[in-house]
Amino acid sequence: MQRPRPGRTYHHGGRARAAVSLTALLSLSLTGCGVAGLGGDGDDGGGDAGAGAAAVAGIDCAAAGKVQGTGSSAQQNAMKYWIKHYQRACPKVRIAYNPIGSGAGGAQFLRGATAFGGSDSVLKPDEVERSRDVCRGGRAIDLPMAGGPIAIGYDVPGVDGLVLDALTLAKIFDRKITVWDDPLIRRLNPGTDLPSMPIRPVHRSDDSGTTQNFQAYLAGAAPTAWPHLVAKSWQGRGGASASGSSGVASEVTSGVGAIGYFELSFARARQIKTVSIDTGAPAPVAPTPATASKGIAAAEVAGRGKDMKLKFRYGASTPDAYPIVQVTYEIVCDKGNQRATLPALKSFLTYTASRVGQKDLSRLNYAPLPESVAGQVRDVVDTLS
Repeated sequence: MQRPRPGRTYHHGGRARAAVSLTALLSLSLTGCGVAGLGGDGDDGGGDAGAGAAAVAGIDCAAAGKVQGTGSSAQQNAMKYWIKHYQRACPKVRIAYNPIGSGAGGAQFLRGATAFGGSDSVLKPDEVERSRDVCRGGRAIDLPMAGGPIAIGYDVPGVDGLVLDALTLAKIFDRKITVWDDPLIRRLNPGTDLPSMPIRPVHRSDDSGTTQNFQAYLAGAAPTAWPHLVAKSWQGRGGASASGSSGVASEVTSGVGAIGYFELSFARARQIKTVSIDTGAPAPVAPTPATASKGIAAAEVAGRGKDMKLKFRYGASTPDAYPIVQVTYEIVCDKGNQRATLPALKSFLTYTASRVGQKDLSRLNYAPLPESVAGQVRDVVDTLS
């Protein structure tokens, strides 16, 4: 499925729309561009995208329109859920999302092939400049739409409830801590019988937003122990590697002493034990949708103009806030949207950022946006032109 060259626009300010427009309860099957399951940059992490099958009230439907998006597969289960429920309420609108990965999705958007792109990382300055050719009279912006914890899964026989902090994680993944009974790990786990077993860290072999966000946490919370570049490609020393979050999860479950990072859904689907993080708060924090939402709430909007790029304080010790989070964005134009698709695009994104659109995401292992962030997203969407 290919879209005409859009000329999008996104602005700041405005208000969310909440008029009820439940004209039909028909399901509209998607054709052409597929919508698959949850994962990180090309993986299926499971989750129930069909949760809550009743039609959704409170959606201000567009009269008609066809909107195509492509990009991050970390948001594909959310997209499947949103599209299903939006089209039950708005059967005259067709929405399709193809989870081809953040990089490819951004590239398609920047050449005008789609109405929006999904990405696990924000636009780079050169991409913003390139977007001016597509966003006539405007530029591309980042709109956060869903989040989730990046879990640290491990396989150490007899060890449950493992606690680590940023310093030990950085040293483990950079091969400076190589055995499970290292003094730094013992200090964080008093009373736990840790084996004198080699640690086998596993990282992504492919470029991914999950890797970028994990390395951003290590660099932000333990800069002296992790002096590496924050990038989609792995920068640490040594360790095993595997393609995709599914590959990393498989490596963790197949190798005793292994540890790796992936979206929470992979840990839950495969029953992999996960690390709780000592952030300096009164108690270590386990990865859950609720604790990840609190982690997102601690971020600040650092984008310029209508851009809503979030900046995290990775060294913060907010109680019950999980610090290793991934936010997935929709890339849109602040001005210059194609007239034929703009009403449907605004209607759909207003719904996805609404309380109704966000409330069930935790059932899919996502972290709903805190209302302080979601409300700003709706304000921006309301001003797209």
